[in-house]
Amino acid sequence: MSEQHSKARHRRGRKALAVGVPLALTVSGVLAYGTDLGFLGADAQQRAAAATAAAPAWAKATADGFASLNSLGQNGTYGGRDAQIVTVRTQADLEKYATAAEPYVIVVAGTITMNPVGKEIKVQSDKTIVGSGTAGHIVGGGFFLGTGVHNVIIRNLTIRDAYQGIWNDKDHDFDAIQMDGAHHVWIDHNDLRHMADGLIDVRKDSTNVTVSWNKLSNDNKAFGIGWTDNVVTDITIHHNWIRETEQRNPSTDNAAHAHLYNNFLEDVAGTDIKSSYGNYSRGKTKMVLENSYFQGMNNPVIKDSTATLVQRGSVFSGTSGRNESGGTAFDPKTYYAYALDAAANLPALLKSEAGPRSSIGTTSSAGTSTKAAATTLTVAKDGSGQYSTVQAAVNAVPANNASRVVIAVKPGTYRETVKVPSNKPHVTIQGTGGSRKDTVIVYNNAAGTPKPGGGTYGTGGSATVAVEADDFQARNLTISNDFDEKANQNLSGHQAVALRTAADKVFLDGIITEGDQDTLLLDTAAKDRLGRVYVRNSYITGNVDFIFGRASAVIDRSVITLKKRWDGTSAGYVTAPSTAANRKGILIANSAVNGDVSASSFFLGRPWHAGGDATLDPQTTVRNTTLSAAVKSTPWTDMSGFSWKDDRFAEYKNTGPGSGAAGSNRPHLTDAQAAGQEVADWLGDWTPTAS
Repeated sequence: MSEQHSKARHRRGRKALAVGVPLALTVSGVLAYGTDLGFLGADAQQRAAAATAAAPAWAKATADGFASLNSLGQNGTYGGRDAQIVTVRTQADLEKYATAAEPYVIVVAGTITMNPVGKEIKVQSDKTIVGSGTAGHIVGGGFFLGTGVHNVIIRNLTIRDAYQGIWNDKDHDFDAIQMDGAHHVWIDHNDLRHMADGLIDVRKDSTNVTVSWNKLSNDNKAFGIGWTDNVVTDITIHHNWIRETEQRNPSTDNAAHAHLYNNFLEDVAGTDIKSSYGNYSRGKTKMVLENSYFQGMNNPVIKDSTATLVQRGSVFSGTSGRNESGGTAFDPKTYYAYALDAAANLPALLKSEAGPRSSIGTTSSAGTSTKAAATTLTVAKDGSGQYSTVQAAVNAVPANNASRVVIAVKPGTYRETVKVPSNKPHVTIQGTGGSRKDTVIVYNNAAGTPKPGGGTYGTGGSATVAVEADDFQARNLTISNDFDEKANQNLSGHQAVALRTAADKVFLDGIITEGDQDTLLLDTAAKDRLGRVYVRNSYITGNVDFIFGRASAVIDRSVITLKKRWDGTSAGYVTAPSTAANRKGILIANSAVNGDVSASSFFLGRPWHAGGDATLDPQTTVRNTTLSAAVKSTPWTDMSGFSWKDDRFAEYKNTGPGSGAAGSNRPHLTDAQAAGQEVADWLGDWTPTAS
């Protein structure tokens, strides 16, 4: 943040307010709260210090966007970080801790029905209120943050059902979250729906607010900002899925800086709820709108004559009416760093990742993790971790380890190859940055690259990361092969694998895999061995056979990006399964296939009978997935003398310009057949769980 902006914020004349616990004071519970802790005795101080040291990562999460800035006497938004963690299951306990003067991390571990209906708990400063997995529900009421309340985080909750039977209700001001004059508030990963009035109201000079990764739905008024003549509010709104809401999506009145990016606004056809408008810049608002997706919205973007609105990079699909911009606003990057997702990817991304997540805030009644603590090894290029390379950390995992080992990799680019051998199961490689783009493991071997000891690597040997151990997980990172085909035309064998798996129970969650030919090899340890792989909330980029192998693999709620060839041409194949007979092959479900390539240039797949093995029975099913115009109208093709019609290739209820009606060259599953080709059918007795 610039010095000029910081000074301007302090000139608003507000009194500096007490803040939460600074990071520098977290050595012990005593230091965090002063010398006597007030309400705690000496024994309790020791317990608090121990609890602080063991606090899970989600309890230390901090906001991004305008909520992260240092202003009004508050340096960022971190809620009750380093404070006592308490678990609540009743309205009385929730009120007790939320309204307390002391900082708390409050875990909502069940459904709390508010009495009376419409009650909004008056949250005080320095609080984190977080749902335990997906179990935290607030029914028939919500939260209120009054004047001067600051440093509050509300995450991972479902707040719902205060609706009183009147659609545009003027008599019941029942909101999910309302703030009047609050500052430094982060609303993240919540499901807000079916309330009597607004889902979120940011009112009366509330500022330094970030609203991210939420689902807002089934309501007349989604999200209002303003109710003041003062041009004060600074707000960031990103990665929210707003659907089936009529107005205020959001309506932004007299906001000094409103930064809206990567939101998905959806008006579903054939329902009773019709959108009046989408994003609205009014009064003296300065709004920057970037890379959002508007589906079926009426008047998707509107502005007053007095407001400014700069928009760029958004997608408008099936919209009608006003779509406006004008004036100059501001550059958000002068205030904070952020990265944009491509607008076309948002429907798949937000349908999978917005709202409460099962892996956040899972605690016991004592406030401690319900899972056995994993061993954690840290990797950092700058020497601040235990290891400076990922492979060194893998090497440190004991052979035949019986419990989970998490390799936490700090942001940076790690140019190396990594192999997790079969005798090191239960390994997780996890990036620790704010984005999966922050931590990158990359190398550039290809099938034809000479090996130091002679010969070449071959396709499987070219992998940047090779996983041969069962129960492997990867999340929040990028795995890439950046082999340069154009510069190596004299090389024989341009297959260049980013990630190869040859194991069972492999969970790839929230990652990016990038390459050209043969990006993602999903294999098994042997032809007769089961190898299940579940890929969720991820991005996969390539051009030729770039999802391939004999594993029983699910690509779920992910984005598959088609890439041009090295010479600029558009042609390729998404999948090349080599499935053994009587096994499941590749299932792509609830995802999106798109990319900056020519129309009708890519096949969905072709049968890979590895080594000419006629006993194989390759399978790809693509279902409930959005297909761009890049997909051919005859999406399957033959390979190496084997006809795709002799194997198992089918679609079911796909959408988008690349989808098509059933025919002899485009088989569709019947409803009965589709019932046996669900995600659970691929995974069997395995339920992937983040660990």
